[in-house]
Amino acid sequence: MVRVAVDVPALADQGREFDYEVPAQLGGNVGVGTMVRVPLHGRRVAGWVVSDGVEPPGGVRVQPVARVTGRGPDPDLVQLTAWAAWRWAGRRTALLRAASPPRAVNGLPSPGAGGAWLPGPGAPEGGAEADALAREALAAGEAVVRLAPAADRLALLRAVLATGPALVVCPTVDAARRLAVALERAGVAVALVPDHWAQAAAGGVTVVGARAAVWAPAPGLASIVVLDAHDPGLVEERAPTWSAWVVAAERARRAGVPCLLVSACPTLEQLQWGRLVVPSRSTERDGWAALDIHDRRGEDPRAGLLGERLVPVLRAATLERRVVCVLNRKGRSRLLACRTCGRLTVCEHCDGAMASVESAAGADGDPSARGTGPLVLACRRCGRDRPAVCQACGSAMLKTVRAGVTRLREDLEALARLPVGEVTAEVAELPSTPVVVGTEAVLHRVVGPAGRSPRAGGPRVPVGVAAVVFIEFDTEVLAPRYRAAEDALALLALAARVVGGRRSGREGRTGRVIVQTRLPDHAVLQAALRADPGLLAASELPIRTALGLPPAVALAELSGDDATTGEVAARLAGAAGVEVLGPSGGRWLVRAPDHGTLCAALAAAGRPSGAARGRLRIDVDPLRA
Repeated sequence: MVRVAVDVPALADQGREFDYEVPAQLGGNVGVGTMVRVPLHGRRVAGWVVSDGVEPPGGVRVQPVARVTGRGPDPDLVQLTAWAAWRWAGRRTALLRAASPPRAVNGLPSPGAGGAWLPGPGAPEGGAEADALAREALAAGEAVVRLAPAADRLALLRAVLATGPALVVCPTVDAARRLAVALERAGVAVALVPDHWAQAAAGGVTVVGARAAVWAPAPGLASIVVLDAHDPGLVEERAPTWSAWVVAAERARRAGVPCLLVSACPTLEQLQWGRLVVPSRSTERDGWAALDIHDRRGEDPRAGLLGERLVPVLRAATLERRVVCVLNRKGRSRLLACRTCGRLTVCEHCDGAMASVESAAGADGDPSARGTGPLVLACRRCGRDRPAVCQACGSAMLKTVRAGVTRLREDLEALARLPVGEVTAEVAELPSTPVVVGTEAVLHRVVGPAGRSPRAGGPRVPVGVAAVVFIEFDTEVLAPRYRAAEDALALLALAARVVGGRRSGREGRTGRVIVQTRLPDHAVLQAALRADPGLLAASELPIRTALGLPPAVALAELSGDDATTGEVAARLAGAAGVEVLGPSGGRWLVRAPDHGTLCAALAAAGRPSGAARGRLRIDVDPLRA
């Protein structure tokens, strides 16, 4: 007798699993993790065996398993999916699917040759320090390795692989493929998942992949490494919104192996999870790009987005040494600036962006009561409001600061007197122009200190980058999300990787990161300027703690059908230690002192079923709250 989690969304939402009998002819091929098809209500559905040797309920006629589809996740991963379904309040079948091969696998190849990539006489400069970092991190067991953006991560990986095969998780598919190729050239046996899922399941190889690789089979692994652990690409956007680094940490804990999070700017949650391991001060400083801060507070308020100091930078651009300009088309917040002095209006309590809204007489700061009174400035982060005047000069003349990439491209062409290409998420290739402008997607089109642009179906060609210019960086640091500062620093780290560190040994060329801002003293910019991400962490943690935001608390967001979310929110409001906030814009926030309390409350609240069932999305640890 086995218990099967069927791949039927309505039943998976309720966490229902069913018992089946294994026919004698299938007995040797069915175990925990096996993918099967079983009869259910007159049809055959897919499912996974999640337990065997079970006792079915009395008085029930147990039907037989129809057939075996193929191999699925290992038993330890099956157990891990049960924990993750509780942790992120979602369907277990979605996690089982992520842990399964993309195509049916009925047999496994011979185990890989294995082997480790050991530093030899030709090791690059800095190899000894990378070895020391790896030893310290592996000894700690749970470690956050703060590696500068332009540092050689391959040197750290080869030192980790000296202890045995590892599971390496990257934030993007392209990064995973490049890493797999580099390791194979170094003589390491590698299985790139999901393409080589069967080879990974056979063992004896280092498993490399993007976010879902954290669920890949890796028998005999000696460690788990997550690269760019701060990257939001490691978080699944579809519910359940699991985080690869959190799953990796739990998997490593259960397997009794070290887990290393490698990041140029680790998040506060990661810093609280593991021991921080950092290179020498000079090494970390050299791995961050030189930063030029263009303070626009003293400029003419009537000036446009492009300051005068950008003119020589733009006109010096060539096809060999390009200038990349970054501006999010829609922005991430609506910023207000004073027409008189040019200062941005920010909240005195949390430094968040403020928007102009209508107040209500006697509302006493209650956001839900706004909408009938005079205009006030409301913080989109902490909810406080104040009169609509500039906090610097007292002027009531405020203007909205907005911009778009398409219009900016035209202005750049006029200013630079050069062709300017436009890049957004929909553009696959980098335009062949000296100046390129786009949303942050443009930074993912240019990779590495020397700059490399992918061509579909062809080789990667070098593209030198002389400078990355953030046209209006204030929209990033003042975005209405509690992670805005961390995300902004991550953008600067990505730009530093594009142009190279202060002392780049690759081609002897380095570039600069240029930031236009009216907040030159912001902690994000000071952290990047001094090449010390710890400065941001030290300033951000007290703010988060005072506002009751992660990592001081555990947070979840409910959205979807109004009636359904309202019903679940009402259930949660009665749970001990749980605070429910909202609704605001059709969304509810659920806050608890820790994830144990939060996830237990979400599990107890459950989901409406039957006629009351409506669309409900539960986002635990929301990135955009």
